[in-house]
Amino acid sequence: MSDDCNRTPFWQRQPRLPLGVHRFLQDRLEAALQDPEARQTLVWPTILGAPGVREAHPEGIPESELLNLAARMLGALGHHDPAAAWRVQRVTWPDTAEGGSGGWRPAPAWGAFGPLVSLRCGWQLAALTPLPLGDRYPLACGVSLFNHGLYHECHDALEPLWTAAEGDLKDQIQGLILLAGGYHHLQLHNLPGMVALWEEALGRLEPCEGRVATPWGEVRIQTSLDLTAQRLDHGKRMTDRADLSPLWALDRPTWELA
Repeated sequence: MSDDCNRTPFWQRQPRLPLGVHRFLQDRLEAALQDPEARQTLVWPTILGAPGVREAHPEGIPESELLNLAARMLGALGHHDPAAAWRVQRVTWPDTAEGGSGGWRPAPAWGAFGPLVSLRCGWQLAALTPLPLGDRYPLACGVSLFNHGLYHECHDALEPLWTAAEGDLKDQIQGLILLAGGYHHLQLHNLPGMVALWEEALGRLEPCEGRVATPWGEVRIQTSLDLTAQRLDHGKRMTDRADLSPLWALDRPTWELA
């Protein structure tokens, strides 16, 4: 197994999230996908739910410390006034945190999922921060999210491109979405869903010979297709109660945007 398989905390089984937590995460990601300026909304949950920060500030994070922790991440996005960014966050996303005498705490709706909300928002931010802006941004988001093991988010990034596409390109983007969806089902250990999506994905992508050419760049996926075909072959011979560890033991698939 290559080192690449260990570079994302999401290359392993994941829990099913409560609907409220799922919507919290999806709303922010969709905003960041539609407008790169909105990537900053991912900074605050990353900090507020971080276990180390919560341990250091059990009564709440003082605002000065919150702004200090946010400064570097915001700076990477081109924002150099954390106080102004936090004011915008509180108005635009009032469900991010609640204030108290000791400082700011994660929104109560996170419940016990605070650390996972922090991790997922932080990993989304890591995937999106370095990307080129402009016309290539949406496709680059899909590729980067896939490569970070954020397969559900990859689907969200590619769906608007699929909606706008026509002909063979529409079919191939659908194949990419289905491929990512199969890996999301692997994370949830949903064997039937995984097999069904991968079968359809490989069928749609077979004619493109490992390269999906788009107006925004070419996505090179041959190695990913080969690894998925191996997993699909294993999966078809498994039962719903099978140990899926052989599927995780193969290398993690990645895409290349050229």
